[in-house]
Amino acid sequence: MTKPRPHTPLRGVQRAEIARKAGQLYAEGCTIQSTADQIGRSYGAARTLILEAGVQLRRPGGAR
Repeated sequence: MTKPRPHTPLRGVQRAEIARKAGQLYAEGCTIQSTADQIGRSYGAARTLILEAGVQLRRPGGAR
């Protein structure tokens, strides 16, 4: 999978693939920001894609 150009809308199969990848990265322990960096999208877009992938977001604050 190649990264789409920044600022281009994600639609259809491409959006589903990127959402799956974002969900996988986040589920493996990446932060939302590092996931965003890896998929070439903003923090907000990465968060939306993670949720679209059906992954539940962790509580903020990290381990204590």
